Amino acid sequence: MKIPNLTTRIFLGMVLGIAIGYFFPVTDSGFSGTDLNILSKIFLRLIKMIIGPLVFATLVVGIAKLGDFGAVGRIGLKTLAYFYFATILSLIVGLLVVNIMKPGEIMSIKLPDKGTDTGIEVQPFSLETFFTHIFPTSFIDALANNEILQIVVFSIFFGIAVGAVGAQGKIMIKALDALSHVMFKITSYVMGFAPFGVLGAIATIVAQQGLGILSGYAYLIVCFFGGLLFFMFVVLGAICLVVRIPYLALLREIKDAIILSFSTASSEASFPQTIEALRRFGCSERIISFVLPLGYSFNLDGSMLYMTFATAFIAQAYHIPLSIEQQITMMLTLMITSKGIAGVPRASLVIIAGTMSMFNLPAEGLALLLGIDQVLDMGRSATSVAGNAVATCIISKWEGEFRTQPIDTEEVSA
Repeated sequence: MKIPNLTTRIFLGMVLGIAIGYFFPVTDSGFSGTDLNILSKIFLRLIKMIIGPLVFATLVVGIAKLGDFGAVGRIGLKTLAYFYFATILSLIVGLLVVNIMKPGEIMSIKLPDKGTDTGIEVQPFSLETFFTHIFPTSFIDALANNEILQIVVFSIFFGIAVGAVGAQGKIMIKALDALSHVMFKITSYVMGFAPFGVLGAIATIVAQQGLGILSGYAYLIVCFFGGLLFFMFVVLGAICLVVRIPYLALLREIKDAIILSFSTASSEASFPQTIEALRRFGCSERIISFVLPLGYSFNLDGSMLYMTFATAFIAQAYHIPLSIEQQITMMLTLMITSKGIAGVPRASLVIIAGTMSMFNLPAEGLALLLGIDQVLDMGRSATSVAGNAVATCIISKWEGEFRTQPIDTEEVSA
């Protein structure tokens, strides 16, 4: 009997998770779907276990092969320029959707009581916090906490140094190249557990929230996911059309990564899969190893869209008008502050809370979104995966290192 492919098994995990969560909701006693959350936690821990070594090994080998600090700087500037361009577009789409569809005005939602504790701590943005977060105090500490941006910074220094020391550096490059192959093999083992992780995540959401919350917030969910789909298919599609990248072919290649991130509400969960998919699609390995890790700190398009959408939605719900000037200021503020808080749990909500305080919006308004944040996070994560895949393809294209013909899986693993 032929075993179904990973996509089919993940889909079956989603369906089974919905069924278990629906028939076994949270009760005072007895089994509930939330008991399966341990499966999701195990899977996400396994993913985090492999991300640090994988990023370090692939990035160092890629940079060492460049052998030129100028090339690293050139690629880095192009990457950051595109990230900010994509960030602006995603923030604008969020504002357009919420202003056109007006979910906060159309929906009749009971506002939370004044002083309601949301459990979200506002963290003011400062340039010192932003820059000190980029540079690690210890590489081991960065690995232990999965601080991808800090791992990238250390890997850049290490890769340049390895490429500069000559023959001795070649020994290190060979060892790290072997390490990257081992980590991809471990990844294939971890992916075998993905359907169980998906099952646990979905069962927990449905058991805690119930399907009824989807009907109560149906209009908001439809508006937000409509904005995500517009960004994913129209905005990213148009960018790829201009750069001459076959976008539909790219989506077919990364569909497994998108589905996995959607079902687990974690873009990190599909990081190894995205690497493999982009290599098959024809992106340069050194570009993938450089751009993709940076994207997980600087180019979370789904989260960016959510920030403007959610902030304006809360303002609408409280009937607090935001002028065009205020909304532009909000967008520019989010463009900066969203880059300085990577690694913070529920970072999107933390940034939204800080932005709300700037525009005198009630802090308890954030409670309007807490109940469905996990559902919305599924869409945010999937969109961010697509956005980072497009970014990697574009930088590969600009560097003249993009294959016009995707390569076979066998060639990748060779």
